[in-house]
Amino acid sequence: MSGEITIEPWSQIQGEDAGIFSVEIVNPEKLNAMTRKMWRQLKAIFEDIQKNHMARCIVVQSHGGNFCAGGDIAEYPAFRFDPDSLAAFHEEDVWGGLNAMLSCDVPIVASIAGVCMGAGVEIASCCDVRWVSENASFGAPIAKLGFPMAPKELHLVASAVGAHTAKRMLLEAAVFSAQDMAATGWCAQPLPALRLHERVEGVARRIASLSPQAARLNKQAMRSLSLNEAVPAPYAYAASAEHCEGVTAFIEKRSANF
Repeated sequence: MSGEITIEPWSQIQGEDAGIFSVEIVNPEKLNAMTRKMWRQLKAIFEDIQKNHMARCIVVQSHGGNFCAGGDIAEYPAFRFDPDSLAAFHEEDVWGGLNAMLSCDVPIVASIAGVCMGAGVEIASCCDVRWVSENASFGAPIAKLGFPMAPKELHLVASAVGAHTAKRMLLEAAVFSAQDMAATGWCAQPLPALRLHERVEGVARRIASLSPQAARLNKQAMRSLSLNEAVPAPYAYAASAEHCEGVTAFIEKRSANF
């Protein structure tokens, strides 16, 4: 198996958990390491999700017990030793996938178990909410391979995990436990592995039950604010159906129908 990124509805039962989708990293023979093809698939999938107005929550998870061990190092000799091909890999393939996630207005929940290294930390850092199992481990020990983290990817990771943790990952090749990462605020409190799926499912259902318009507008605003940009037309939603329904439902003491 050469590895792939897949997407499918969370539930195969018609109408159940509508709007929740699972995006899965599938390369279990290599601890779900990312290939160039998989980065391109990740980009295409999240670009399609952005256009899908029925999508309410995305769960990013993996196949086979490990989230993602990093990049597929077996591919590296084909492009890493030339500056132009190396730049194309990072700026087009890797950043293409990560930026598609960052630009997605649909809430993204990460479900992380086992090994989460390098590319895995980058993908998880693009998610809005991160739930992890107690057996998860995190790092980016690429100094052992003789290269640094690409600038855009470094900015992403340092912004998410904090500068000190990022420096330890890169300069010490330090590996952190789930409890270590929770202490930084990067993820929620770790759970026993057998409870992770149940918790993530509950979180996804909770998000999907709320206003999708509010979620998308919140993500757009947070993205603008992170770039020190003004939020465009922040009150344009005033007369929208979801706004009116939410307020009316509260006054009428009933659940809102979003």
